[in-house]
Amino acid sequence: MSGVVVVLSGPVSSGKTTLARRLAERFGARHLKTSTLLEAISEGKVKRERWAMQKLGSRLDRETDGAWIAEGFAQGIEEMPSDAVIVIDAVRTLEQIEGLRSGLSRAVVHVHLTAPLAALERRYARRPKSRFAERASYAEVLKDRTEKRVPLLADDADVVIDTGRSTRPDVAVRAASYLGLNARDPGALVDVIVGGQYGSEGKGNIAFAIGPEYDLLCRVGGPNAGHKVPLDMTLTHRLLPSATRSGEAPIVIGPGAVLDIDVLFNEIAESEVEYGRLHIDPQAMIINASDIEAEGGLMNTIGSTGKGVGVATARRITERDKPAELARDVKALEPFIAPTGEILADAYSRGSRILLEGTQGSGLSLYHGHYPHVTSRDTTAAGCLAEMGISPSRVRRVIMVCRTYPIRVQSPSGKGKTSGPMSQPTNWTEISRRSGIALKEFRRVEKGSVSKKKRRVGEFDWDLLRRSAELNGATDIALTFVDYLDVKNRDARRFDQLQPETIRFIEEVERVSGAPVSLISTRFHLRSVIDRRAW
Repeated sequence: MSGVVVVLSGPVSSGKTTLARRLAERFGARHLKTSTLLEAISEGKVKRERWAMQKLGSRLDRETDGAWIAEGFAQGIEEMPSDAVIVIDAVRTLEQIEGLRSGLSRAVVHVHLTAPLAALERRYARRPKSRFAERASYAEVLKDRTEKRVPLLADDADVVIDTGRSTRPDVAVRAASYLGLNARDPGALVDVIVGGQYGSEGKGNIAFAIGPEYDLLCRVGGPNAGHKVPLDMTLTHRLLPSATRSGEAPIVIGPGAVLDIDVLFNEIAESEVEYGRLHIDPQAMIINASDIEAEGGLMNTIGSTGKGVGVATARRITERDKPAELARDVKALEPFIAPTGEILADAYSRGSRILLEGTQGSGLSLYHGHYPHVTSRDTTAAGCLAEMGISPSRVRRVIMVCRTYPIRVQSPSGKGKTSGPMSQPTNWTEISRRSGIALKEFRRVEKGSVSKKKRRVGEFDWDLLRRSAELNGATDIALTFVDYLDVKNRDARRFDQLQPETIRFIEEVERVSGAPVSLISTRFHLRSVIDRRAW
C-alpha cells in the first residue's frame, strides 16, 4: 500500500507503540503520537497524567466530533512523501477514526490490537516509566469510560491481531504483510564476489574497486584467507570486507563466519572502523587456541594455513551438548553484536545494494574441490549465501574472479605430500619469460597473504573455468593478473589498449565461461581495474 495512514487502536498495554516503533525501524514508517498532539494542544496547561490527557481527548471529541486528530495531523501528513507509510498511535473512538477517514486525502487502514485481560494486566504491571503519570493498576485504567469501550473498535478494524498469542516480531510481520510492506520488495539487490580457482585470485582488488557503489558490505569465511587491497599502506583483510576502506557503508559479518578475536580487533584498528558501522552476527563462531594447535598437523600434510577455522567449525557441530563459544558470548564483541537477518531485512526494505564477498576459491570447496585438499567450507556462491543468510532469489550478479595463471599454496615437504592437484603445473621462470616481468618480482609477491608460503602456479585451467562458472551461476567474470600475460598490459586504462593476444584470451574466457569478462585487473594499483560492466 502506497501513501497509507495506519491508525492503531487497542487497550492500554496491547502493544500499539511497540508495533508503531517496529514499523518505523523496519520499514521507515512515520510515527505520529496522539499524546504528543494533545500536549501541543494543551500548551502545557494540562498535567502530565494519562487520565488528564484522556479527559482532554474526550472533551475535544465532543467539541469536534472526533475530528481533532485529523485536523492536528493533516498539514504535516500532506507535506510527507506521497508513498510514505504513516502510523498514528493511537485512537480511542470510532469518531476519531471516521474523522481521519474523511479528513485526510490518503487511504486509512485501521489496525486493532487485542490481548486477554490477564496479559494486559501483567504487561501494565511491568510497564516502564513514561513521561506521563499512570494509574496504580489496570483496574483503575478501566474506570475510564472511553477506555472501557476501546475493545469494541475491533468490529470496525481492517485487521485485528491478538498480541497475547503473538510475539512482538510476529505482530510486526502480520501487520506489515497486511499493509503490503513485505511485498514492497525491489527484488534482487545482492551482488556476490567468489573465487573461480584455488584462492588468491585478486578478489580484494575487485571488491575494493566496486565497493563504493554499495550500501551494505558483507563478508563470510574465516581468518584463513587474506584479501589485499591497493592502498598506500597495503592492507590484508582476513575478516572485514575488502571495500571497508574504499567507502563508508555499514559492514556485516554473517552467522556462518569463524572469528579469531585478535585478528578481528587488529583489523578493526588498522581499518579505523568506528563503532556503529560494524555488525557481527551473534551466532558467528569463535576460534580458540586449541583449535589452532589442533590444525598444526594439517599444515604438514595438505598445506593448510593452520588458523583453526576447520577445527572450530567442527566443534560447532560436535559440541552441541556443551555449546561452543559464539560471538554473542564474547563480552568484547557486545558493541558490535546485531542479528544479520534484521539488518538484511532493513536493507531489502530500503532497496539497498548489497555486496557479499566470499573467500578462497571454488576449487577449494569442501564439497566440490579435490578432497582432501580442500578448505573447511563450501566456497561457492551458494555456500556464501547460506553462511550470510541470503536467499538465492536476492542475487542480482555473481562475479567470479579468475586469474590468468591459477595458483595453489606450496606443497608440504615430504614424499607424496601435496597441497592439491593442478591440471598443468608450470613455474615462475617460464611466466617471467612469457610476460616480461622480472623473476625477482614474482618471487617477492607470489606468497600466501596469510600463510606467507610460496605459491605453485599452473597454466590456465579451462575445464575448471567452465565447471566453476556452472557451479556458481556466474553472470560476470573478473579477470585478474592480465599483466602476467604481457607486462605491457599494465599501461592499459581501456580494453582496446590491452595487447591483442590478451584480448583474444579474454574473448575465449567469455566463450568458455558463458559470461562476459566485465572487470579486468591489469596490476595491483588503485587505477588497475578496467570496468566493462553494463550494470
